Order: sequence, then structure tokens, then C-alpha cells
Amino acid sequence: MAKQPLATVGNFLHIYDFQVKPGSGEAFIEAFRDYDQSGTNPMHDSPAQVSDGVLCRDDRDPDHFYLIAEWSDKEAHRKLRQQVVANERRRKFIDMLVDPSDYQPIYADVMV
Repeated sequence: MAKQPLATVGNFLHIYDFQVKPGSGEAFIEAFRDYDQSGTNPMHDSPAQVSDGVLCRDDRDPDHFYLIAEWSDKEAHRKLRQQVVANERRRKFIDMLVDPSDYQPIYADVMV
């Protein structure tokens, strides 16, 4: 019997690839959790977000992370992301990135 898929065909996943400063992996997780679960993350309020993101840690590098979430509308994500980046104060977890200017998602269409 097949298991339920991670995402739905026709939607897309956004994938952020975060390399944080050496030795800051635990602090990054805490800062990300504080922001994400604060009730102030506007991404959680978008009807285009199908499932909340998950922060994953690379098994080979404790300072390397991926943030993955499912959305139904790329343009809605792009617009909201642009508003968030332009209007919000700098979030603590972004300052922990090796290159904060590289805070860009990869969009991957769900095909099967």
C-alpha cells in the first residue's frame, strides 16, 4: 500500500539552503524556532501555504540546514516574501547565515 506523498502534484516546494556560521547550529535552530512559532510569521497566514515549513539539519554538517514548505501559488509566495523582506525588521536567525544576502528560495514543482 502506498504511503501519503509529501506534497501534491501541481503545487511546489520552496527550499531554502542555509549555511550558518561555524558552531552556531544550535543557536540558529533556537532563533528560527523563536521567530517561526512567535505568531508573527506572515507566511503562516497565507492561503497559498499548503503546509508549514520544516527546518531540516544536514546529517553531515551541523551548521547546514534546509527549510522546506509546500505552497500552491509561486506568485503569492514571491509577493509575500518580498513584502516580508522589505517591511520586517531583520530576524536574528538571518544574521547567523554565512552569507545573509543569499537568503533566496529554490522553487521545485511537484511532478509525481
